[in-house]
Amino acid sequence: MSAEFDHEQVAIRTGLRSDLPVIVAVHSTKLGQAVGGCRLWRYADWRDGLADALRLSAGMTAKCAVAGLANGGGKTVVAVPESTVLDVALRRKVLEDVADAVASLNGAYATGPDVGTTPQDMAAIGERTAHVFCKPEERGGSGDSSPATALGTLAALRAVRQRLHGTSALTGARLSVVGLGSVGLRLARLLAAEGAELLVSDIDPAKRERTGELGATWVAPDEGLTADVDILVPAALGGTLTKQIVPELRCAAIVGPANNQLATPDVADLLHRRGIFWVPDYVASAGGVINALTMELHHGTAHEARKRVEAIEHTVADLLHAADHQQVTPAQAASQLAQRRLDTAT
Repeated sequence: MSAEFDHEQVAIRTGLRSDLPVIVAVHSTKLGQAVGGCRLWRYADWRDGLADALRLSAGMTAKCAVAGLANGGGKTVVAVPESTVLDVALRRKVLEDVADAVASLNGAYATGPDVGTTPQDMAAIGERTAHVFCKPEERGGSGDSSPATALGTLAALRAVRQRLHGTSALTGARLSVVGLGSVGLRLARLLAAEGAELLVSDIDPAKRERTGELGATWVAPDEGLTADVDILVPAALGGTLTKQIVPELRCAAIVGPANNQLATPDVADLLHRRGIFWVPDYVASAGGVINALTMELHHGTAHEARKRVEAIEHTVADLLHAADHQQVTPAQAASQLAQRRLDTAT
C-alpha cells in the first residue's frame, strides 16, 4: 500500500493566531473517521513537516486497518521554525489554530496527542471542536495513551519471543530499548518486571539515571542499535533503520513503538534477507490508538480496551505465520492485510 500522494485531502494553512504552518493530512476515511495525532515539532523547512504528515497519516490508515478498527488515518503537523520560541502564549494560539483546522473538516478527522503535545493540549483543542481524543480523564477522555502503547508493544514482543524461542515469556530475554521517552520508559519498566535483561539508551544523557530502577545497562544510542541482543526495541523518533545500519545489526528481531522506523521502505527487504524479523511499527505501536478509540469513539469499557490491546500478540503471530505461508516479509503481510480490509470497505 503506497504511502505517497494517495490522500483524500490535505489542508495547509497559516494559523490566524500563531502565524505558523498547520498541516492536516487525511489519508483515508474508507473504514470510518480518520484519526491521528497532533505533532508539534521543529522543522528546518515546513515542507519537511508536510512530508511527515503525509507519511504518518498513511501509517495511521494501515495501523487502524490491521488492528480491525473502524477508522482511517490522518495526522496534524504544526511545523515550528527552528528559530521560533514556543512560549505559553504562542502554544495556546497554536492549539486554537489546530482546533479550527480540525473543525473545518466537518468530522472527517479527529486528532489526539503526538510528539510535542499532551492530553492537556487535547483539552484545549476540545474547547473549540468535539473531534479530539485522549483528553485528560477528568475532562472525559482516556488520558495519556503511553501506557496502552507500551502494553501493546509488550504484546507484540511476546509474539516474537514465542516465534524465536518457543515461549512468550520474556524472562531472560536480552533486549535493547533505544529511547526512554514516555512510551520507551514505560515499556522498559514492563520488560524489567518481566525479568528481561535490558540495555537502554537515549540521546538525553540525563535519562541515564533511570538505569538503576530498571536494573539495566546504559549504552550510547548508536551502540544500542547495533548491540548483540535477541530483540532491538526502537522507541525514539523514526528513521533509525537505514540501509547503512542493517549490515551492522546483531539482533534476531526488531519490535518497537517508534513510528516510521524505516528510513526507506526497501529496508524491510534488507532486514528480511538478513533473517531479522521486523514487526511493522504501525502494528507494534497500535495499543494507544486502540485503547483511545475503543473507549472514546466507540464507547467500550476499560476492560474491553485492554483486551483489544493485548490482542496485538495474536495479530503479530498471525502476520508472522502469513508471511511464512506466503513467502513474503511481515511488512508485506501487514500491508496486504490492511489493503484487503480497505478494499472490503469500498
